[in-house]
Amino acid sequence: MSGRVCLTRQGVMALVTLDHPGKFNAMSRAMWRELRAVFTSLQAEAPEGAPRCVVLRGQGGHFCAGGDISEYPDYRFDEASLAAFHEDEVWGGLQAVLDCDLPVIAQIEGHCMGAGVEIASACDIRVAGASARFGAPIAKLGFPMAPREAALVAHAAGQATAREMLLEAAVLDAAEMKARGFLQRVLDDADVADHAMQSALRIAQLAPRAARLNKQTLRALALALGLGADALVAGAYAYAPSAEHREGVAAFNDKRKPKF
Repeated sequence: MSGRVCLTRQGVMALVTLDHPGKFNAMSRAMWRELRAVFTSLQAEAPEGAPRCVVLRGQGGHFCAGGDISEYPDYRFDEASLAAFHEDEVWGGLQAVLDCDLPVIAQIEGHCMGAGVEIASACDIRVAGASARFGAPIAKLGFPMAPREAALVAHAAGQATAREMLLEAAVLDAAEMKARGFLQRVLDDADVADHAMQSALRIAQLAPRAARLNKQTLRALALALGLGADALVAGAYAYAPSAEHREGVAAFNDKRKPKF
């Protein structure tokens, strides 16, 4: 099973669930495409019938453990296919979340790594359980974060945190991520889901047009502050066939320590 992204409704709220059993909801290529389709469909709904808020969560006590590394040998070692993956599939999914005019709450539990941090960074409000863990240890896999994705994480988590995650492969706990401004709230693990729903209900009771206009303003401000990384994309994926890229992915899939 390559995982799925499920959209359900609960009153005036939309629930978007990342579901990849046995892989802590790691994002497959199919899931990135589904994420884009789900948020594009939400954005396309007429305002009078659309949900008032979206809760984005993971299934089974985890948010998202990163990308589905078992798929990586199929496309990562060719520059063109790697670029298409990041620019069309991954960024297509993230951009759809960013472009959604509905407020989006990230309900974060358990693992929030790599792709999980990126998806959470695209949300408006982030609440997490005390045991949640955050990081982007892709240096262990022998490759960098794509430019647009790195810009998004640095904007949401801060330059210092992004550098620590990417250069040291640091994994940070929820309390530290709140102290650094990435999370709005940290709760007991058992209370996270209920709190996210209560937050969504509070948003749903407010003026929906004002929420949409605020989202549009905040999106424009983010772009003005340099969230876009268009100039960095050309040549960003030339590392695709490199030896350390191949070794990092192979070592993970072989369950051994990489030799760089």
